[in-house]
Amino acid sequence: MSAAEVPADHTEAVAAGRTRAKTQWISWVALAMMTTSSVASLRAAPTMAVYGLACVFLYLLPAVVFLLPTSLVSAELASGWNGGIYNWVSQGISKPAGFLAVWCQFAMTIFYYPSLLGFVASTLAYVFNPELASSGAWTAAVIIVVYWSGVWVSSRGTKGVAGLASGGLIIGTLVPGVVLVTLGIVFLGQGNQSAAPMTSDNILPAWAGLSSLVLIVNNFLSYSGMEMNAVHVSSLKKPAKEFPKAIFLAMGLVLAIFILPALAISWIVPAKELSLTAGVMQAFDAVFANFGWQWLTPIVGIMLVTASLAGMLTWLAGPSRGLLLISRQEGYLPPFLQRLNKNGVQQNILVVQGLLTTLIGLAYAFIPDVSSAYWIFSVITTQVYLIMYLLMFVAAVQLRRKDPDHPRGYRAPMLVGLCGVGFAASLAALLVGFIPPSQFESGNTAVYLLIVGGGALGLGLLVPFLFYRLRKPSWKQPEPQGVTPE
Repeated sequence: MSAAEVPADHTEAVAAGRTRAKTQWISWVALAMMTTSSVASLRAAPTMAVYGLACVFLYLLPAVVFLLPTSLVSAELASGWNGGIYNWVSQGISKPAGFLAVWCQFAMTIFYYPSLLGFVASTLAYVFNPELASSGAWTAAVIIVVYWSGVWVSSRGTKGVAGLASGGLIIGTLVPGVVLVTLGIVFLGQGNQSAAPMTSDNILPAWAGLSSLVLIVNNFLSYSGMEMNAVHVSSLKKPAKEFPKAIFLAMGLVLAIFILPALAISWIVPAKELSLTAGVMQAFDAVFANFGWQWLTPIVGIMLVTASLAGMLTWLAGPSRGLLLISRQEGYLPPFLQRLNKNGVQQNILVVQGLLTTLIGLAYAFIPDVSSAYWIFSVITTQVYLIMYLLMFVAAVQLRRKDPDHPRGYRAPMLVGLCGVGFAASLAALLVGFIPPSQFESGNTAVYLLIVGGGALGLGLLVPFLFYRLRKPSWKQPEPQGVTPE
């Protein structure tokens, strides 16, 4: 999931608009570009750069077993049923399962924002003082200040924030990525030794037990969000032929954006010195120093921060807005969380979410290693989101079996097999996330399990279960005034 992802309410608005107006066709190449912009990001590059050449394998594997099944399956669901993940799971399984799915889509953002803004804090440090990148207090302060600033902007009902996404992709992803890879190649061409060995013996990651697999979990989150882009399948003239081509082109572009910068970082920064939050800036700083261009480091930092902030704003109100609309129709949340401000924005949900984000952000000030905190929050984000994908794969199989003749603009080939592979991969990634990675063997395993287990299972399962069990008929507030798709 990248800075350029499109919020859920925007996707649903697009789908609703198509029912009122004549479909405007888009080319499969355009759809591939849209998909690329919603997935690709430089933020995860340091995480995989620690593996050196093996990062190629670690990116390809989840692309095949997760990205591909997710893309094709969600395309069939989006072309046959409007309403997004809630309607798909509600129709395929049950309404309570649909609530759980849309809740997880929202709840993952509670941990996503601290990890995203942790990256922003470390990147911004290189604009002022690189030593701040390892400061938990600095990271916590940036998370809290930037998040609440975003809440203030969103609560005013600002229009067109989603338009920042495409600009963020170019300014904060494509341009820095091309610069990093190009200078990395020049760096090697000058005779400098690669910090990571680039021999055939290093194609596969070194096996150190199950803990050596844990970092791959982060790649599932990097590839997530395809279920939101699948809604555009109905805009293709020949979806059965064009959608697979769009997906494979997008996969190639996404893999290039993920793999090449990760390799460039591994050439320049030794794995032992790599920060999971500041690794991108470490690489830029090192390569610019090699050419005597360190004055460019703060400029690149600002570009990366711009992309991340654009992504935060486009996502801030989206998932919570979808949860609001469904909760008012079905009475899943108490009235306090359903209240709107004068601009028709779900301000109370954003404030409660902000309080939790503040508490999580403060954890950066108390966890000695900022990279460890960043990794833990990334794992929790991934696990909560994977619960939603597990439900989506089950719902897709059920809908194909229960209603095989339902009109679908696109039918995924070997749907049951795709769902089986995607479900197994998602479940494996969820379970592996509970294993402390090899990089953190010196840490307290019990504390790691408590934080990750409590965050993922508590927020992803226990909280929605309590909301569902405690719901009351009086909580239903259908057709709220002031809530219309943006």
